[in-house]
Amino acid sequence: MTKAIFFDIDGTLVSFQTHKIPQSALDAIHRVRQQGIKIFIATGRPLPFINNLEGLEYDGIISVNGAHCVTADGEVISSHPVSKADLQRIVENHYHHPIGITFAGNDFAFACDIDANHETMQEVFSLLNLELPEPTPIEEVLGREVMQVIAFFGQEDEERLMREVFQECDSNRWHPAFTDCIAKGTSKASGIDEVCHYYGIPLSETMAFGDGGNDLQMLAHVAIGVAMGNASDEVKAVADRVTTSVDEDGIALVLNELLDQ
Repeated sequence: MTKAIFFDIDGTLVSFQTHKIPQSALDAIHRVRQQGIKIFIATGRPLPFINNLEGLEYDGIISVNGAHCVTADGEVISSHPVSKADLQRIVENHYHHPIGITFAGNDFAFACDIDANHETMQEVFSLLNLELPEPTPIEEVLGREVMQVIAFFGQEDEERLMREVFQECDSNRWHPAFTDCIAKGTSKASGIDEVCHYYGIPLSETMAFGDGGNDLQMLAHVAIGVAMGNASDEVKAVADRVTTSVDEDGIALVLNELLDQ
């Protein structure tokens, strides 16, 4: 029996075309919650960037790829910020090799070195239906609790920068232009473990939906991993089943089958 379902946002719950959750998904999730099944968001977005869940009923949020987990009422389940040492290394690296970068906490977000990658950063934030954060001197980050560093560098530079600069972070890349850097050892899978422990839900009674590279661990970790039809072949390969795309009512298709069992 499934007791908890975890949903990625972008490309899973929310369409990249409409920037909304299909009504079919909202209706199916409502029916699922009426049966006592808990619903959780599991997203790479930090809390300030979660602006597209209108009409959705849910019980908690796993944000920044597992680094910060909260109940729907805002009670913190777990939190793992980026280390101060890494923030210092990022600032020092900036003076020699500036890259476009956005820092996000649980109640703030600001961008640095926008000129270095302005067109790409604007394109990515538009894809997510978000405003590009205000440019801020990078030194400002040293006094903040940062949950996520959105760093605009390509895969060709990733190994060096993760080794030399982001030493206590893991990279979660779902776009060729940038990667989400969060505290080492955190992931959507680890966030699911912490949420399940908090609510006393066995992992054997969990399901998750996803479509991107940062969903791979999550889909492989839960009892039933569902890849969206718009997911990459790599994501589909680790899933237990593949549904149709977000724009083709893929979530409702699976949930309605679950309810009819």
